Amino acid sequence: MKGIVCCKAVLPACFLRPLSYEEAMNIPTLLWVALGGSLGALSRFGLSSMLHRILGKEFPLGTLAVNLLGCFAIGFVYHMLVEQNWGQAQHRHLLLTGFLGAFTTFSTFSLESIHLLQASRYLAAFGYLSLSLIGGLAFVLLGIGLAKLLA
Repeated sequence: MKGIVCCKAVLPACFLRPLSYEEAMNIPTLLWVALGGSLGALSRFGLSSMLHRILGKEFPLGTLAVNLLGCFAIGFVYHMLVEQNWGQAQHRHLLLTGFLGAFTTFSTFSLESIHLLQASRYLAAFGYLSLSLIGGLAFVLLGIGLAKLLA
């Protein structure tokens, strides 16, 4: 199967160029993403759990902290790895797609929104922001509703 696979929908780090199917699906690339993803998920769990334990669960401060920290990190790492061309492809796979992708998808959502705004694609940005927020809430409600029907 030949074609173009780009994580642009997942992560704008592919703005450099789309990955071919063979590049995206090779074992080293998958291992870098898996390693980063497992470390990101463990970091998210550890940090949010620690903050919930310290600060309580009345307000989701742990999740908020993870999302804001992830937004800062993806902005910094994206600029250094992609725009300043530091590192190599495996660093992007490990840190952007893997670690930060698992740490928080909110950071990716925020970076993609910024890219749309910087490209003066205001209608697309508004649509993306609106559909993500309203659609996300609606689909959570739909999932809960379906689960209640099936339970």
